[in-house]
Amino acid sequence: MNQVYITKASKYLPNAPVNNEQMELFLGKIQDSTSKAKRIVLRNNGIQTRYYALDPQGNPTHTNASLTCLAIENLFDNHFSLKDIEVLSCGTSTPDCLLPSHAAMVHGLLKGQSVELNSSAGVCNSGMNALKFGYLSVKAGNSINAVCTGSERVSAWLRSDKYETEIQSLILLEEHPIIAFQKDFLRFMLSDGAGAFLLENVPHPTGTSLRIEWMEAFSYAHQLEACMYAGGEKQADGSLKAWSDYTPEQWLEQSIFAIKQDVKLLNENILLKGAESMHTALCKHALSADEVTYFLPHISSNYFRERLYEQLKKVGINIPLERWFMNLTKVGNVGSASPYLMLEELMNSGNLKQGDTLLLSVPESGRFSYSYAFLRVM
Repeated sequence: MNQVYITKASKYLPNAPVNNEQMELFLGKIQDSTSKAKRIVLRNNGIQTRYYALDPQGNPTHTNASLTCLAIENLFDNHFSLKDIEVLSCGTSTPDCLLPSHAAMVHGLLKGQSVELNSSAGVCNSGMNALKFGYLSVKAGNSINAVCTGSERVSAWLRSDKYETEIQSLILLEEHPIIAFQKDFLRFMLSDGAGAFLLENVPHPTGTSLRIEWMEAFSYAHQLEACMYAGGEKQADGSLKAWSDYTPEQWLEQSIFAIKQDVKLLNENILLKGAESMHTALCKHALSADEVTYFLPHISSNYFRERLYEQLKKVGINIPLERWFMNLTKVGNVGSASPYLMLEELMNSGNLKQGDTLLLSVPESGRFSYSYAFLRVM
């Protein structure tokens, strides 16, 4: 088996950063009213700026595929170029279309030559799953390199016009004319961007390289129902009714394609299962918290930061908060791209020393799955 190294990390964040006061300028106001959820959500998540692939009038400026392509192009230098790519592995929660696959659309923009493709679907773990495909390809000798990405272009899904038909239906039914909190609060949580890693079977000849020591993943879908979902509606028994089983009129009237989250289910399980899975991963590899130089947890909101710290301590994992590295407040919650954006910033910061170790932790509330990667600075 080969060793696998992340030899370069890059990103692409569209347009200028958007502060909290500007958000509804880009996303629009539902029924011309400022959201009642906005203030509460922003106070808890701690995000100060984020990026949207929109102009101030709410018109798209990039596709998901183009964001990803631009992040990949930032990997290219004298050491590595487009013609060198052997495997292209792309993860996203928000592909531009149902078919073809996201990776195929990215490859179409990149041009170049024929490569092996992998598209990873899901929510936040889609980026980590894309990374693992590339890692295993290089490790097994299937390829000498892989380009792996995580990206989101969710802003267009969050535009107020996507909810207006449901609003009108609620008014006609003389119900309370506000989108349910489970739909509205995500409009102030999520944002756009893309990150890319170059994986190779040898370290970079001059720059910093991170050796991937191991990756682990866990799913609890056998125990828990869906928590974050889109393209369906949750039923009384916890099952999801698919968009294809609704009429086109219902797609609009019930905002079937809107991203939704069961907040109660999230709060009850996301940290509990996160601590359980991380404990299992560290025990499997006989790794103690003292051996982790930097902990990079993807969390959707600063609301969970102290709570995750306390939950990890309950299972014997005590990583002091001063060893946590996050950039949520600056770049926002970019879903599958978030671990890429954290690692890109730290890797290019100039602060890493040979022998430092990094533990990536990514939860996904889709149906509760978790991914981990342990890296060593070479």
